Amino acid sequence: MTDYFAGDPRTNHERMLAGDLYIADDPQIVEAQKRAVRLAARYLAAYTEDPDAAQPVVAELLGGLGAGAHIRPPLYVDYGSYITVGADTFINYNLTALDVAPITIGRDCQIGPNVQLLTPTHPVEPEPRRDKLEAARPITIGDNVWLGGGAIVLAGVTIGDNSVIGAGAVVTKDVPANVVAVGNPARVIRSI
Repeated sequence: MTDYFAGDPRTNHERMLAGDLYIADDPQIVEAQKRAVRLAARYLAAYTEDPDAAQPVVAELLGGLGAGAHIRPPLYVDYGSYITVGADTFINYNLTALDVAPITIGRDCQIGPNVQLLTPTHPVEPEPRRDKLEAARPITIGDNVWLGGGAIVLAGVTIGDNSVIGAGAVVTKDVPANVVAVGNPARVIRSI
C-alpha cells in the first residue's frame, strides 16, 4: 500500500478533523464511533418509554441541541458530537447524519423522515479508494429550512434560510435562501 501520509505526523483523527484525507482506523475514531452507537441505542430505548426523559441522552450524543428541538429516533450518526441542531427544530424518524465533518442545522427547521446528511467523500481514483482513504466536507442548513422526506444532502452543501427541499431531492450543490429546490440533482424551481 502507498504511504499517503509520509512526512505528515498527524494522526488519522487529526487529519479527519482538518478535512484532509485519512483512514478511519485510528483508535480514537473507533472509540468515538462506539460511543455514538451506544448513545443512539440508549436514546431509542429511552424515547420509547418517555420522549421527554430521553432528551438528556440525545443532548449528550450531539455537539449541540437547541431549546425546544425534537428528534424522533432512530437516529444514525457517525459521531454525533460534530452535529448541532438549532432551537425549535423538528427532525422526523430515521435521520442519517454522517458527521465526519460538522453538520449544522439551524433554528426552526423541519426535517422529514429518512433524510440523509452525508459529509464523507471518497477518492474517485480506484487505488486510494481501495486503500480506504476518505475525507469530508461540512454541511450547513440555515434557519427555517424544510427538508422533505427522503432528501439527501451531500458533502460541502449549504442550504440558505427559509428554503424548501422537495421530498426525494438529491442536493449536490449550494441552495440559496428563500427558494424551492427539487429533483436529482436538486435544482431551484422558484423563489419564495
